[in-house]
Amino acid sequence: MNTEQLNFTVEFSGGAELLFNKEKTHQVCFPSVEEWTIGKLLIWLRDNKLTERPELFMQGDTVRPGILVLVNDTDWELLDQLNYKIARGDSITFISTLHGG
Repeated sequence: MNTEQLNFTVEFSGGAELLFNKEKTHQVCFPSVEEWTIGKLLIWLRDNKLTERPELFMQGDTVRPGILVLVNDTDWELLDQLNYKIARGDSITFISTLHGG
């Protein structure tokens, strides 16, 4: 059995951090016995880290329109979006482009 850990960073900015207890950076460590995708990460974030107003972060099983997702500073739309397999050392950033007026 593989006992190594999958360590990576999740960051929030543009106001998205307000939904996550105002914490901009989270160090995440998952057991690497299963494959982790961004889709699985979103569900985990919703169930374990999101502290308020989930409708401002997620719509169904994905991020709502207006949330940019970057993996190592690359738009996730170039990387298979929800199916992207998270690798050790990745930096996944969620940036809200939604602003009230």
